[in-house]
Amino acid sequence: MSEWNVTLWLACYVAVFAGLSVFGIHRLRILWLYARHRKEEPKPLKKFEDLPLVTVQLPLFNEMHVIERLLHAVARLDYPKDKLQIQILDDSTDETVTVCEEATEQLRKQGFDVEYRHRTDRTGFKAGALEAATPTAKGDYLLIFDADFVPQPELLKELIHHFTDPKVGMVQARWGHLNEKESLLTRLQAMMLDGHLVLEQAGRSRSGHFFNFNGTAGMWRKQCIVDAGGWEHDTLTEDMDLSYRAQMKGWRFVYLKDVVVPAELPPDMDGFKSQQHRWTKGSIQVCKKIFKKVWTSEESVGIKIEATAHLGANFAYLLMFGVLVLVYPANFMFQNSWLKAVLLDIPVFLFATVSVIVFYLAAQGAQRPWGWLRALPYLPLLLALGIGMSINNGKAVLEALFNRQSDFVRTPKYGEQTAPKRRRSKYKAARSITFWLEVSLAVYFSWLVFAALRNGQWISVPFLAMFQFGFLYVVLGSVSKWVNFPSWTLPPSPPEEPTSDSDPAIA
Repeated sequence: MSEWNVTLWLACYVAVFAGLSVFGIHRLRILWLYARHRKEEPKPLKKFEDLPLVTVQLPLFNEMHVIERLLHAVARLDYPKDKLQIQILDDSTDETVTVCEEATEQLRKQGFDVEYRHRTDRTGFKAGALEAATPTAKGDYLLIFDADFVPQPELLKELIHHFTDPKVGMVQARWGHLNEKESLLTRLQAMMLDGHLVLEQAGRSRSGHFFNFNGTAGMWRKQCIVDAGGWEHDTLTEDMDLSYRAQMKGWRFVYLKDVVVPAELPPDMDGFKSQQHRWTKGSIQVCKKIFKKVWTSEESVGIKIEATAHLGANFAYLLMFGVLVLVYPANFMFQNSWLKAVLLDIPVFLFATVSVIVFYLAAQGAQRPWGWLRALPYLPLLLALGIGMSINNGKAVLEALFNRQSDFVRTPKYGEQTAPKRRRSKYKAARSITFWLEVSLAVYFSWLVFAALRNGQWISVPFLAMFQFGFLYVVLGSVSKWVNFPSWTLPPSPPEEPTSDSDPAIA
């Protein structure tokens, strides 16, 4: 290579990994916020002497496998029936309609106030259904559940008393995972989500920064929604959009890390990719929509900077495109030397990789003593899955940037169905064109691993193998939905210790 080419490649290498290091440093800051405020558990100002009327809103679209489970759980909520209204907001086009109609009659016979709303026009999708139902909601407080959630009986009373503070506009419970141990994929998803649900949400909430309603398992003050302008459906993450508009209006949000509502993780790769695509694209749409409003608001500079990092976190996937291009020259074209290792490789590893490892291990440790140790074997696989998802999520970022519109694509939910039955289910996530690019990259990185082994570049092999495994796993995960491959299940896990916020977890 000419000296000019080496300089150009090195400049690109430094720029891309410097950008990734910024995102890595931000993860460490989130971890610091969580550690600093971890003992500041939110407490209600007082308790309602007379419990207020609450409306439970259940937005649905073709959820025949899980809707009965949800309705059964809602019926078991420990709350006076005369203070509870249930709104079933059904946009379904299949047998879910019949199931909901029959369940509505059964609930009414049990003494519940149930309103069943079926729309044949899905305008606005979930946000449109919620917006249309809000005027007929009798309660001043709205508790929202997606179809795959299973609230515990005590949940409502754990949330409602925080609204004795008139400034509180929303209270969010943490998601749990019903099927975390079903397979390697669900285990890795749970670890990914826990980083957000345990560290990010709690850290931002307790330190006074903006955080977002997660779309479900949370309760809103109706007046807060109205004051913020109501549900809008010009983004795919209407929950984040409304959250920021409400907090910029002065409403305070509360996050209850230790109040957990279990839900179903997508059990197949295509469903996971569809969900990730929607969340990633929606967050960038919200960033474009409200970024200027955030910076022209009267909030402090610290809140504005953290909001920017939150809204723009998924831009990191564009940098991952650069990593995919730079892997070959970084490992096969640059002359290996101690100077390159000291000035480039070690700093990149520390800031762009170690920060991610520490972040996700701390999220597991914050839930149970020595949880980080149990999670340690999964860390290389978690990093590999993140790499494998880079094409899917990077495409979502580009679609949002270039205003390519798409429908709200629901993530299929299967309830208690076994893997063979799921393969026969009519609920299937769509496969996108990214599949073939992922296949190409799986082949490409397999070749790079072989080339590194052939050339005796042993230090490069683990790094390249992580890319290889990431894309192979994503590809084979998609193929397995259509071909009867053996299920990649996990061995039984030993009983876990009770949840704890002990100091060793943070360390």
